[in-house]
Parts: sequence; C-alpha cells; structure tokens
Amino acid sequence: MSFSDRHPSPLSVDAALAGLRAAGEPTRLRILALLAEGELSVSDLTEILGQSQPRISRHLKLLVEAGLVERHREGAWAFFGLAEPSSGSSALRMSLAYLDRSDSALTRDRERLAEVRAAHHAAAANYFSANAARWDGVRSLHVAEAAVEKAVLDAVGHGRIETALDLGTGTGRMLELISRHVGRAVGVDSNRDMLALARANLVRAGVSNAQVRQGDIFSLPVPGNAFDLVIVHQVLHFLDDGARAVREAARTLRAGGRMLIVDFAPHGIEALRESHAHRRLGFAPETIGAWLDAAGLDLVSHVDLPPPDGAADKLTVSLWLARDPRIASDAELSPSSLEVA
Repeated sequence: MSFSDRHPSPLSVDAALAGLRAAGEPTRLRILALLAEGELSVSDLTEILGQSQPRISRHLKLLVEAGLVERHREGAWAFFGLAEPSSGSSALRMSLAYLDRSDSALTRDRERLAEVRAAHHAAAANYFSANAARWDGVRSLHVAEAAVEKAVLDAVGHGRIETALDLGTGTGRMLELISRHVGRAVGVDSNRDMLALARANLVRAGVSNAQVRQGDIFSLPVPGNAFDLVIVHQVLHFLDDGARAVREAARTLRAGGRMLIVDFAPHGIEALRESHAHRRLGFAPETIGAWLDAAGLDLVSHVDLPPPDGAADKLTVSLWLARDPRIASDAELSPSSLEVA
C-alpha cells in the first residue's frame, strides 16, 4: 500500500506550518529528497552534501522534531529515513514526488548518493572476496550453524517446493540445505568469488538441481511471480536499503509463496562494522515486520535463536517467515518463465 492509499487525516494549520518551516530550506529539502531514496547515516549525508557533520546533524534534528524524518539508532551510528506515512509526512512525500529530477543540485546529489552506495557495496564485496575460502567459518559469534540450519528447515517444512530462490547465496550452503526439498533452485549473489565457491561446493555436494547467477539484489535477474520460496539468509545487515531488497524479493514470489529472512537481532557489537562490513547491527522484529507489510506479505512466524551462553558479546539469530497472501490460480506462470537472465 502506498502512502496515497492510506487516506491521511487533514492537516491542522499549525502542523502544516511546522512541516513547511522544517522543509523550507535548501539543504533540508535536498536531505528530504535523498532520504526519499532510502535510509542514510549522518556520515553518508555529510559526504553527499559536502557540509559539516554538525550542520547536517542540526538540519536532521529539525526534520525529526517536525515529524518529517525518523531516526533509528544502531550502536554508535544513527540512520535516518522519511517518516512513516501520516498526515504530515504524506503531504511531504507527495511534494517530493513533484520535484524536478533534472534540477542540477538534485542531480548532483543523486550522483554522489550512487558513489557513496557504490563504496559501501565495494567494502562488502572486498570482505566477501577476502573471506570467500573460509566464509563458513566466520559465524563463531552466534549459535551453532547446525541449529540455524535446523530452524531454517523447520520453518520451510519438508513438503515439496517446486521452485526456490536464495538471495546473497554466498557459499551456496542454503541451496545445498534445501536441495532435497525443491524441484529447482536458483542462487543469486553479486560477488564472483563467492559464486565460484558456491559452484564448487554444489558440485562437491552432488547438488544438480541448483544453479547460481551473478546479480544485484535490488534488481534480480529473475522473473516475477516465479518462486514458491525465497530465502534471504544473513544478507540484510550488509545493505543500505533492506526494505527495498525485501520488496524486490517479494516481487519474485508466486501467489501463496513464502519468504524466509534469517538475520541478527539488534546488538551492539560495533566491531562488526569495521571487521566485517556490516551496515546494520541487527533488526528489531517491528522493523522486519514493517518491511514485509510494505512488500505486501503477511508475517507467519518469528523465532529467535539466542547464543547458548547468553553472553552479551554474542549474537542472536532471528528468523522471520512470511507469505504472499494472494490465492494461487490457473493464471500463474508456467515453468518456462523461470529462465533466468
């Protein structure tokens, strides 16, 4: 459901004036236009706009106080995004939609945004490349991988799944894990070293019903309405815009299809940002729930797997299972639609 479908209540004069005052300044308007593209940190905005961190923080403070922007703290970092649709923020979003995208300042901002996101992506890609050969051994901070995999299989169930998609497939372990339960599976990853490792692992495991493809998680090289199951395993914490990735993943689901997200619960291990290129320090249930809802999916279950010793310096793994509420019909795509680019 888009913001325009929520029928926000009328604005009072005071609320309208507060919102207009907050947005009515060139830098703040540029900030709002950037946040319409996805969540950003103060350092991101500082780099994009070429202004000091105190000045950017002051602008953000005014926008948050006006209810136009929401702030989400994660350890020592904070991420900012447009406020959830309401009477004031809906009017703002509509105004932003009418901005001239060819405006020179906005064009430069989007170019710098692309550069910043490319740098984040490169940092994650470099980490993956450096750790490709030992990727399966860097999960010592959480419950044993065998317990996570059992929880994945429990969530997926043991019934037959015709088609499955694994996003950020990495070593290909999820493809191997579910291979007995699927007719055909596709893994997508942006990193060639990881794909090479995944292919080698699948061959070694004798998995013949799975293939891997290089692709962007925000623009998947697969058709829509094509998969009965989509797995997003330990991927979202590397991304700038997890909500966008969830929406794109939902696009690929068939009517009645399911999405399984596996990631970390909120934590405060700052070292993971520098050591392992994590962008987000875990996700609260309400965050993932809101992303799934915005993608048109119904949350079915949420399970937490805390570390055995409950230590504060360890990670809790969370699993969210959601379903596409549409009813399957004879109009669904045929198996031939599963050809990937």
